[in-house]
Amino acid sequence: MFDTGYSDIFIKNAEKLGIDLNKLDKLAFSHGHNDHTLGLKYFFQQFYNNNISIVAHPDTFKEKVMNNEEIGSPILEDELCRKCNLILSENPVKISENITFLGAIPKLNTFEKRICFGKHLIDDKFVDDYVLEDTALVYQKSEGLYIITGCSHSGICNIIDYAKKVFNEQKILGVIGGFHLFDVNEQVQKTIDYLKANTIPELYPCHCTSLKVKAEMINRGLAVKEVGVGLKIKW
Repeated sequence: MFDTGYSDIFIKNAEKLGIDLNKLDKLAFSHGHNDHTLGLKYFFQQFYNNNISIVAHPDTFKEKVMNNEEIGSPILEDELCRKCNLILSENPVKISENITFLGAIPKLNTFEKRICFGKHLIDDKFVDDYVLEDTALVYQKSEGLYIITGCSHSGICNIIDYAKKVFNEQKILGVIGGFHLFDVNEQVQKTIDYLKANTIPELYPCHCTSLKVKAEMINRGLAVKEVGVGLKIKW
C-alpha cells in the first residue's frame, strides 16, 4: 500500500473493494504531510501488526509544522520503530518483485523548483522544509515503467527522469498520482512539453493537480484519463 490518506476512509474503501488489509506486509510513504500519513493512526488501531514493514525517506516521520499547526505524521519515527519494521532510505528499495521505492529524488530539470512548505524538526531545531523526502513508486515491466506518485513536490519530470536513470529504461507506460501543479504557468507548459516528448500513453493526474491544469494538458493533446476512488488499472 502507498500512503494512508487523511482519515480512515482507506480502510472502508478497502473493505468495499474486497481488499483484506490484514494481509498487508509492506506500506510505503511518498512523504510526511498529514494528508498522506494521518490514516496511519487508524491503521494501527485496527490492524496492529509488528511484522509489517514501513518504507519511507528518513525525513518522512519528522515533526512538521506550518503557521503553528502540526502538518506531519501522527506517529513519529521513535514510536514507529516500536510498532513495525521501519525501513528509512534515501536510496531506491525494491519492495516486491515488480515495485521499487525510489527514495530521494534529485533535481534533474531546471524548470522544477523546490518550494518551502512550512518547517520540520531536524536535530532539535525547526528549519525550512523543502519536502526533500517526496518520492514515488515504480512498477517495472519488461515493456517499460509505470510511475505512482504521491504529491510530486520533487517535480513530476524529475521523478520520471530519475526512474529512467535508476532502471536504465526510457519507456514510460504511464503515470498516476499527484503532479503538484495548480496554475497554468511556464512550469506547466514545460511539463506538458516534457510529457509530450516522452509519448506517455496513460496519464492519471489527480491529487494536487488543478482542473485548469488538467484542461490545459488535454487542450495540448496529452492522454489525460479520469481517476477516482475504485479505479483499477490492470497489467
